[in-house]
Amino acid sequence: MSKKNLMIVTVALLLSNAMAGLDGTIINTALPAIVSDLHGIQYMGWIVAVFLLGMAVATPLWSKFGERVGNRGAYQLATLLFAVGAVFQATSSNIVYFLIARTIMGIGAGGMNTIPFIIYADIYQNIKKRSQVIGYATASYSIASIIGPLVGGWIVDTFSWHWVFYINVPIALISIIAVQFFFKEPIKKRQKGNIDYLGAGLMVVSLVTLLTGIQMIGVGSIELIIGLIVMGFILIGVLVKVEERAVDPIIPNRLFTNSKLIIDFILFALLWGAFISFNIYIPMWAQGLLGMSALIGGATQIPGALTNLVGSLGGPSMIPRLGKYRVITIGTISFIISFAGMLIVGITVPFWYLLLMGAFEGFGLGMCFNVLQLSVQQDAEGRDVPIATSFAYLLRILSQTFMSSIYGVVLNHALIEGVNNSHGKISMDMLNKLSDSKSVSSLPKQLIPKMRQIMYAGLHNIMVIATVLLVIGLLFNLWIQAKSKKKSTN
Repeated sequence: MSKKNLMIVTVALLLSNAMAGLDGTIINTALPAIVSDLHGIQYMGWIVAVFLLGMAVATPLWSKFGERVGNRGAYQLATLLFAVGAVFQATSSNIVYFLIARTIMGIGAGGMNTIPFIIYADIYQNIKKRSQVIGYATASYSIASIIGPLVGGWIVDTFSWHWVFYINVPIALISIIAVQFFFKEPIKKRQKGNIDYLGAGLMVVSLVTLLTGIQMIGVGSIELIIGLIVMGFILIGVLVKVEERAVDPIIPNRLFTNSKLIIDFILFALLWGAFISFNIYIPMWAQGLLGMSALIGGATQIPGALTNLVGSLGGPSMIPRLGKYRVITIGTISFIISFAGMLIVGITVPFWYLLLMGAFEGFGLGMCFNVLQLSVQQDAEGRDVPIATSFAYLLRILSQTFMSSIYGVVLNHALIEGVNNSHGKISMDMLNKLSDSKSVSSLPKQLIPKMRQIMYAGLHNIMVIATVLLVIGLLFNLWIQAKSKKKSTN
């Protein structure tokens, strides 16, 4: 491709990160209004989980699809699905319809967010240049994350939450059209032969079974939950055996014999399992506990978006001097400061404090993401770069799905316990209204402090769990560094 076409295609692909940034911050900003309007605060974990679940089951399939039909067509189809899911969410009138639409959007996001990184590996062979482009990808996400809360909050306050989902539709169409006319795909030997339908089917069924069981913790019978989780693990075991014999496996087992990749994967899972709790629940903290509008609640995401940009651009440049694991250590410590900071405050935390903790969280994310993304592509064999890239993304999604389910259960348990202890004075419907600044005025004023205490208990417990995950990630990282140092001195 010419330099002009290369630039246009890169910008078009960077729009995928912008759409992800917009959707992530807009849904977090609009979530209190959505659960209030659709009477679904007890399904809040599901709203997050079904999107991530759709991404999880689709991500490896999209990379395989790209190997067979080309990454251009795969990206376009995935982005179109993402846009269709957005339209369906905008027209939702009940929580079930909304969850189905959110799942469709997640399936599209699985390809829209991962295939660009596979394409970057093809069109930018120079690692330094590729790291810059990945930095731009994070920057586009960060910029959109700054715009998203403000625009989303204004739309929710001025019109209704339904309109926030239309924002990504024109961006998706522009990206699809630009890629169609300006992207000349590198000539590569397309995968042929039998498709691993059995492996694909087993992967989808096992993940759906396992994560459904996890999501039902606290709301389903213990027998059903245990049955689904056990069946999910059994199917994963069967999947491993099937993939050993498959000619073109969906997830080749050789990935798990690469010790460097395994370390990358573990760090991805731990860090992103914690990270998602901040993005989901801090806007609720601002709106539900501090009584702020959706616009102001969304603004809690802005400092993190700014520092994310700083960390993502600075992290890769620090690797030659410090090494990748030390850079990740810095990012992890920044994460821990933000989450531990939320543990030591009460309900009436100053708004500026939320912004400060968001800044630490964003810097940690920026430092860790780019470094780990580059590490996966460098640590994988050349033939495994596409599947290793998508599998790393899959692990992030699985971790976020698993932990969002756990966080949802923790919040739901606190809400139910608070309702039961109120002896009929507080209902779940009242707690739904508490999360939306527009409807909180209709609640009995004398009960609002107690209701906020109930919600605070759930949010506090979520921060405890996330902090524990980050500490485990830090200790694992330090152990790897100590082990590497000991090995180099022997």
